[in-house]
Amino acid sequence: MTVFLPVLAVVAGLAVLIWSADRFVDGAAATARLLGTPPLLVGMVVIGFGTSAPELTVSALSALQGNPAIALGNAYGSNVCNVALILGLTAALAPVVVRRRAVCRELPPLLLATVFSGWLLRDGSLSRPESFALLGLFALLMTLSVRAARRDAPAEDAAGTDSDPAARGADRPGAAALNVLLGLVLLVASSRALVWGAVGLARAAGVSDLLVGLTVVAVGTSLPELASSVAAARKGEDDLAVGNIVGSNLFNTLAVVGLAGAIRPMPGVDPAILSRDLPVTLAVSLLLLVFGWPRGGRTDGRLSRPAGALLLAAYAAYLFLLVRAALSA
Repeated sequence: MTVFLPVLAVVAGLAVLIWSADRFVDGAAATARLLGTPPLLVGMVVIGFGTSAPELTVSALSALQGNPAIALGNAYGSNVCNVALILGLTAALAPVVVRRRAVCRELPPLLLATVFSGWLLRDGSLSRPESFALLGLFALLMTLSVRAARRDAPAEDAAGTDSDPAARGADRPGAAALNVLLGLVLLVASSRALVWGAVGLARAAGVSDLLVGLTVVAVGTSLPELASSVAAARKGEDDLAVGNIVGSNLFNTLAVVGLAGAIRPMPGVDPAILSRDLPVTLAVSLLLLVFGWPRGGRTDGRLSRPAGALLLAAYAAYLFLLVRAALSA
């Protein structure tokens, strides 16, 4: 009976996770068509921010409870997982198209945000004014992205498929909103149930809490991003998949860390954040920029299967560093 509930949580959580990811992506794609907004921006704002809601909640609660530094590990660890594991796995299953807009407009701000946050943390602390600076940069970048999307929307509609009358006719505002809200709620809830069940099974099998935390829980907190990205790529909505990762990482770097530091400043930051997690976050983001850069006269870039395999190898190396550091401690 002890094992029955974890098994049920894993099976039910996985089933609901897959179903809700489909609904969420369908709703986000329909929303982009109805609003005449580029799917890349919808992927960043709706999917990226929505799937990062658990990280924001955990970080805010940690800060309120006097542990704001947890937000740093939560944010940067999730960022590495998002690019190296999630986009790597998505590309390994099927090549992902990376639009020129993402390479030229959305990835550079993400790199800028990562470098800026590292610069603020260079003295081993994060003050309240520095936290507000992160939140201010987040607001500025989002404002610029929305304005650029509105400016480019007419041209993209004229040249693309988002203005397809058949597609628009099949979308209803109420159904799209319901799919987004219901999909997001079930996506987060099912991922939590799946993680709870997996942790229960691992502990029942005698696996240490350390290994459970570094594997099951670490990957489990990124399950919403993973499920939505794979579902988006499978449906041919590559812009939603890429926008999901870029938006989620931007949200984690600026909003999650900024909010936690604004609630409670961080006088002492773990040196491993500066020596390991931030450099790895920046490295995998640069890899995404290099792999996604258009080549051979093509308008858009492409994350190929070999590129996906290399990103997965990078995540395996990062996981090895985490395990080695935890064991040595």
